[in-house]
Amino acid sequence: MDDFLIYALAAGLALAVVAGPLGSFVVWRRMAYFGDTLSHAALLGVALGLALDVSPALAVTVGCLLLALVLVTLQQRQPLASDTLLGILAPTTLSLGLVALSFMRDVRIDLMGYLFGDLLAMSATDLYWILGGSALVLGLLAVLWRPLIAITVHEELAKVEGLPVAPLRLALMLLIAIVIAVAMKIVGVLLITSLLIIPAAAAQRHARSPEQMALGASLLGIIAVGAGLAMSWFKDTPAGPSIVVCAGALFLCSYALPRRT
Repeated sequence: MDDFLIYALAAGLALAVVAGPLGSFVVWRRMAYFGDTLSHAALLGVALGLALDVSPALAVTVGCLLLALVLVTLQQRQPLASDTLLGILAPTTLSLGLVALSFMRDVRIDLMGYLFGDLLAMSATDLYWILGGSALVLGLLAVLWRPLIAITVHEELAKVEGLPVAPLRLALMLLIAIVIAVAMKIVGVLLITSLLIIPAAAAQRHARSPEQMALGASLLGIIAVGAGLAMSWFKDTPAGPSIVVCAGALFLCSYALPRRT
């Protein structure tokens, strides 16, 4: 098997494993629009990285983390509804990134790769970055799993029990930001949140516990990555969108099966 295919498969599987439990929280807490806003802002991070002559991956990670902090602050202090604020920031940051990239005429930019992913062009450095980020997020999720479940079920009760609700909520948003930053190479800016949400939504129907849903979402994500790469290899389709199409097909299959009682 060619090296580039091994890199693509390893990166996709690493992201699928961590996207399962994290995507479950995104579904439970209805944070899909928050993830979309961060993913759209990733392109602005790419533009800033190229302008400052630093690694785009590092710039996207720092940019997503900073934007997550800004969003949390604005949601607490501004008079607008959260969905309105996110609806303003998502297209604004994406458009600002596109405009900024258009001024960099001396830099060759694969814009389609950033928008829809370029999984088959994965390098060893990209793979190490994705594996490191995924391992970090998975380790932190393992440590924070019970407290995050508690604040997801009932924030007021968790606060009464002495859990630091606000820091835990912020930690979850920062973990989402890290995954979005490392996933950009796999499915692109426009499709990142689909890899978080679709497997988790498919697993939710048949899970009897949070842990079952998280494991089921990871398993479905792994299947989607494998099937999407196979489709890309044999049918010459774009890898990132192919993975999302396979995830969507698995979601439809989950609803065709009778629900567990």
